[in-house]
Amino acid sequence: MRRMMAAFVALMLLASPAAHAVQPDEIMSDPVKEGRARELSRELRCMVCQNQSIDDSDAPLARDLRLLVRERIAAGDSNSQVLDFLVARYGEFVLLKPRFERQNLLLWLLGPVLLIGGGLALWLQIRRRARSGADLPAPPLSPEEKARLASLMSDDAKSS
Repeated sequence: MRRMMAAFVALMLLASPAAHAVQPDEIMSDPVKEGRARELSRELRCMVCQNQSIDDSDAPLARDLRLLVRERIAAGDSNSQVLDFLVARYGEFVLLKPRFERQNLLLWLLGPVLLIGGGLALWLQIRRRARSGADLPAPPLSPEEKARLASLMSDDAKSS
């Protein structure tokens, strides 16, 4: 019975979603403002963890950023003002999803351009092969090649 209960608890711990790193002392008393803070925290990158939002990170810098977001919201900043403040302070890297702006154009367009370029190169290669006759069947064997093949096959049949 104890083993079954321990296995159940272990399974529940593994199956439960990751807990958010927001500490109880960080939570704002106004639920609307706290909701905004959590929404913004999910959009901001932890500079220590790199691919984790500050909402999910336990790093001290992530905590500082969460507190800064809540401080700016409490001061009356809108969501875009908070994001603009953090981008001005830490750069575009602080955003998990970079903005679609001129300086980020290469970041946004490089993937589709590479995909289209690869597809175009593949299409051209297939057309070039079709024109060169690379897909044609091999020419028939010469009489000498047929004799050599028969000799090899008879030697192989004897050794088996």
